[in-house]
Amino acid sequence: MKNESTIIDVPAESSSAMKGKAPLIGVAKDHTTSGSGGYKRGLSIFDFLLRLAAIVAASVAAGTMFTSDETLPFFTQFLQFQAGYDDIPTFQFFVIAMSIVSGYLVLSLPISVVTIVRPLATAPRLLLLVLDTAALAFNMAAASSATAISYLAHNGNQNTNWLPICQQFGDFCLKSSGAVVSSFVAVVFFTILVVLSGVALKRH
Repeated sequence: MKNESTIIDVPAESSSAMKGKAPLIGVAKDHTTSGSGGYKRGLSIFDFLLRLAAIVAASVAAGTMFTSDETLPFFTQFLQFQAGYDDIPTFQFFVIAMSIVSGYLVLSLPISVVTIVRPLATAPRLLLLVLDTAALAFNMAAASSATAISYLAHNGNQNTNWLPICQQFGDFCLKSSGAVVSSFVAVVFFTILVVLSGVALKRH
């Protein structure tokens, strides 16, 4: 009897095709992840630059108000006319608040760097969102209260017989008003920072 054998041809392309399909899925997934990471890294870099700008604005606000003292050139034997931030409790709060905000912004820079190195990490971004929101409220409170006092210094209040003092203490009012404007610039920066953190935390 003759041995009968059957030979089954296996296409060589089937195994190679199966091997070739698996990496394609992985490559597509990595491409999507890297694209999202690059987008969030760009937001993190913009976040870092905004923090540097906010540090300048908050520091200028605190420093300008702190150095706003003015003494009039005329005085008597028992009386000297002087105006300074420490004469008004609201301005004292302003200097303290803006100094705290400046310190927080400096301390937040390393966390911002972490979001640049690890753009897909949510914990550092969430921490910045919470802290930035609290700092924004603190900054807004200081700026708003100082604005009210600056308005009284410029215009006074006839109903309570509060006279404007800016005609006499022009330099004091000029510096204090500049400090208030700088504090509102910091508020704008903080608002953008909060929005950026929210966008970065959004799931795509």
